[in-house]
Amino acid sequence: MSEKKLAIIATKGTLDWGYPPFILASTAAALGYEVQIFFTFYGLQLLKKDLNLQVTSLGNPAMPMPFPVPVMLQALPGMQAMMTTMMKKKMAEKGVADLAELRELCQEAEVRMIACQMTVDLFEMETKDFLDGIEYGGAATFFEFAGESDVCLFM
Repeated sequence: MSEKKLAIIATKGTLDWGYPPFILASTAAALGYEVQIFFTFYGLQLLKKDLNLQVTSLGNPAMPMPFPVPVMLQALPGMQAMMTTMMKKKMAEKGVADLAELRELCQEAEVRMIACQMTVDLFEMETKDFLDGIEYGGAATFFEFAGESDVCLFM
């Protein structure tokens, strides 16, 4: 039997949306899957050397809060920083690995991470700002792997 494959498309670049691709990829790799993540549009933020990501509750009304905050107040200056601090504190209290650790775990497990070259060019990003060892490619690069994968996830 051939090795199972997991293909993930990561499109979001916030702290909270950064966890799912790295948690699922590292878990699948530990279970023996061959894993590839294709980072496109805002998901490219997850490949930057400096992971200075924020969490935002705007557009995510399901975000649990220690106290109810009306959506209108969530748009006030400083709220995003406060919510990011609260999220990081909660994760540390619960022993959740930080995003950089999860990403490093994926690298150690040989998860193939591909930055969308078109998006890098579109947003005029500098490759020097990205992690060493990642690949750059287009949608065709991703489909080559995804077309043979057992599981394909869009995040």
